[in-house]
Amino acid sequence: MNLFLVLLAAVASPAFAALELVPGATWTASNGEHLQAHGAGFIEEDGTYYMIGEDKTNGTNFLNVNCYSSSDLVQWKYVGALLSQVDSGDLGPGRVVERPKVIYNDDTKEYVLWAHIDSSNYSEAKVGVATGNSVCGKYNYLGSFQPKGNVSRDMTLFKDDDGSGYLITEDRPTGLHIYKLTDDYHNITSETYLFPDPGQIEAPALMKRDGLYYLFGSRLTGWSDNDNVYTTSKSLSSGWADWKTFADVGSKTYSSQTTYVLSIDENRAMYMGDRWVSDDLMTSSYIWLPLNVSGEDVTMEWYDQWVPNLTSESGFQTAPSNTTIEGESGKYSGGAKNISCSGCSGGQAAGYIGGPDQGSVTLSGIEVKDSTATTITFQYRNGDSETRYANVTFNDSPPQKVSFLSTGGNVKRSVISTELKAGKDNTIIIEGYDTGYGPDIDTVEVPLE
Repeated sequence: MNLFLVLLAAVASPAFAALELVPGATWTASNGEHLQAHGAGFIEEDGTYYMIGEDKTNGTNFLNVNCYSSSDLVQWKYVGALLSQVDSGDLGPGRVVERPKVIYNDDTKEYVLWAHIDSSNYSEAKVGVATGNSVCGKYNYLGSFQPKGNVSRDMTLFKDDDGSGYLITEDRPTGLHIYKLTDDYHNITSETYLFPDPGQIEAPALMKRDGLYYLFGSRLTGWSDNDNVYTTSKSLSSGWADWKTFADVGSKTYSSQTTYVLSIDENRAMYMGDRWVSDDLMTSSYIWLPLNVSGEDVTMEWYDQWVPNLTSESGFQTAPSNTTIEGESGKYSGGAKNISCSGCSGGQAAGYIGGPDQGSVTLSGIEVKDSTATTITFQYRNGDSETRYANVTFNDSPPQKVSFLSTGGNVKRSVISTELKAGKDNTIIIEGYDTGYGPDIDTVEVPLE
């Protein structure tokens, strides 16, 4: 058992006790769409976390750098785009803008964003820099270049304890670079370190704890996943240990690639990874898991679902037990009815939700122990190539638009958070959104606590 995942039933705040992270699921943000913040960076201010990443709605081609906010790392509000496509230039049609990261400059009172900038055939390999006056406001794009004349692909930023900024970037011909930034974070001053293994490590992510630096990255296998690795050192400029794995060997980092490592406090750190779907990048999902950090040793285990519970100082929590409701056990209206569903529990699901006959299913008598914000998990199937949507109503609350990505005929998970009331009188209604069909609902899982 991961040491940070401890049961805190006696001390956990009930306000967020059952808000769960479900790795690999469809995550619906406040705008009703699956989170579009791939290759993301994170920055925290006054208890609010901001996630800044790639909008992959157009696939590889640049559309937006999006910003979301959250106080609990589970419920995400879409705030807006920091950068958006323009008519020409680095941010024009057919361009590549990847792995955006933002750090704040305490001296200039400016937010500085760096990203990988490239052509559609990845022949330019540059970094681009933009600045903003607020973390989730509009940014002013300053331009692009190759740091010290070297190519730059996957990259990240790091702000050290003394305020110094660093760019860590993959240069396939020569290796992984650590560059020190100028005082305003707009450019490079010098090279701090070059890892002597060209063409080996990409997708870097760096954190610091108790004077020790932890650098994570993945092997170079294109869009395919691999066993990601990490190294440690007491100095950015020397003494780096040999690379070694941190997730289960052979798991390919649970089918993900390093995006960011978030150090929450002295007890908690989180791995943030992308699970890429190379032929439909906007459907790529997120693998976020607790890291167990003990000196120079880092390990990571898989959890189907777990609770960050940032209101507790003692650690993350394991997920509470669930009440599982079969979709086909509900009350149908309109055109909704049982359908055969390969891979579904019992071989059936609630189908024909939404559509011209306005099908819906009502699940009643759902029990929870406490009145609390909680994460509801839908096991569903969507055989279309496009995302399906549903309006989901919990008790007397207004309906929420929930996104259900294409599953290719398989059964996958989609999550949304809401507040339920203690007792056995909770009701969930799943119906169509606009005139489209919703997903086929296999099961609905509700945390008991």
